[in-house]
Amino acid sequence: MEKRRHQRVILASASPRRHELLRLIFPSFEVIPSNFDENLVPKELEPAKHVVYSAEMKAREVASSNPDSLVIGADTIVVINGEIMGKPLDEQDAARMLRSLSGRTHQVYTGIAAAANNTIHSDLECTDVTFREVPDELISRYIATGEPMDKAGAYAIQGKGSVLITGIKGCYFNVVGLPVFKLSQLLEKFGIEPMSLA
Repeated sequence: MEKRRHQRVILASASPRRHELLRLIFPSFEVIPSNFDENLVPKELEPAKHVVYSAEMKAREVASSNPDSLVIGADTIVVINGEIMGKPLDEQDAARMLRSLSGRTHQVYTGIAAAANNTIHSDLECTDVTFREVPDELISRYIATGEPMDKAGAYAIQGKGSVLITGIKGCYFNVVGLPVFKLSQLLEKFGIEPMSLA
């Protein structure tokens, strides 16, 4: 267990939100963003398999250059009526996404993967998120803040986008980008117990 405790840990994501959440488990870790192109995920995969595949590929890609480390990868998507929404391409795409989500309930999927010592474990979380009816004027004001442009589904539940959301069913941290409880369960497979690293 002592060896696991001091193992080098790498987050294969540049997301500041995931960085903040991972600190709830690991007091210190390195960030080496994966170069895996999410557009290479097979289009025929259903959402649950889509995010797990992407998370695994990100973890494997970084682990291949850091074989003695524990590498954590993640991928988050927004899904409504079977349509997978990643990050918007531009402001017009962000507006399209927000109009699609307006007044409806959608799903947020996050796949997580942890790779170490030629072993990889993965899992996923899904949360239902319900939007208020969002008038075009509010959509325009929200897009003008710049917040939607690097977020799956074009909103941030932990930011100004919180005023668009009437409720959620499931894990809040999943919607932010890293399901902390599910990740802690995954890490137990590597001998890492919750709060043993504080």
